[in-house]
Amino acid sequence: MTQLNATDAFIASLPKAELHLHIEGSLEPEQMFEFAQRNKVIIPFDSVEAVRAAYDFSNLQDFLDIYYAGANVLQTEQDFHDMALAYFRRAAADNVRHAEIFFDPQTHTDRGLPFSVAADGLLAGMKTAEAELGVTSKLILCFLRHLDEDAAFDTLKASEPWLDRIVGVGLDSSEVGHPPSKFERVFARAGDMGLKRVAHAGEEGPPAYVHEALDLLHIDRMDHGNRSMEDEALIERLADSQMTLTVCPLSNLKLCVVRDLKDHPVPEMLRRGLHVTLNSDDPAYFGGYVNQNYSQLAQAVGLTRDQVTQMARNSFEGSFLTEAEKAARIAEVEAYAAAT
Repeated sequence: MTQLNATDAFIASLPKAELHLHIEGSLEPEQMFEFAQRNKVIIPFDSVEAVRAAYDFSNLQDFLDIYYAGANVLQTEQDFHDMALAYFRRAAADNVRHAEIFFDPQTHTDRGLPFSVAADGLLAGMKTAEAELGVTSKLILCFLRHLDEDAAFDTLKASEPWLDRIVGVGLDSSEVGHPPSKFERVFARAGDMGLKRVAHAGEEGPPAYVHEALDLLHIDRMDHGNRSMEDEALIERLADSQMTLTVCPLSNLKLCVVRDLKDHPVPEMLRRGLHVTLNSDDPAYFGGYVNQNYSQLAQAVGLTRDQVTQMARNSFEGSFLTEAEKAARIAEVEAYAAAT
């Protein structure tokens, strides 16, 4: 067994939350192959190894193509339950105490599944995870930004019976050419319904998309946000507001948002006072769950233990837990850091 270095050992047991996780993106090659067989879904792969080889891509669109193809194997509530529980088991092993997971209902309703199949299956998996693993979680419905706003409104309408169990709405899929302003009205409606609002912005899209997410969608949390670092006024605004950014280092590397982890902006984000968290995004496709994102980035850029602790603290502060729940989780982080 490989012995962990001091930083990796500290990260391994550090309590943390994950705030940027696409549950469909946790579908490991073994699961894709298993679900295809049990549901008699034809996929263009004859082995787990062939599926894994197909996970080799270098840009967002190529990733999305295989991501949507993989989603076809998800056919039943049991599939969604099992996929979610598998993620939570990996998260628990990384000492993730709380996760706020995205799902893409349009990916499933557009291929004929009722909204209930994904929603009920995921919620059942989340309930099992809390009972068996002690990991709490919340569910966020994401709109696919390559589709139109009318489709997003239809999805929001379909979600109404589940809104007591869905904490918020998000915006994902192909960013370039689909600015946040395209979804201004549906986000306003979601806000009126009491839902939290988050959005992917500034991953491949320009800083202008970050401004739109803030000014037009009135987001409560920003997903990615890397390219905010190109706009000095935006950096100052994000620092002043302490808007949480859910940054995903290994995703950024895999999709060539950065050429090398050594070039990742997290150290500068922290230096400038931004409220950064580390997350795994689509871990089955991007090569690592939460602890691997912490550890590989720490090794690449020389993160200090204080910086690692700060980002774990940020992950609970930026969550949609109650203030009392946040305080309890942050106390766990502080106690662990003080004792280690």
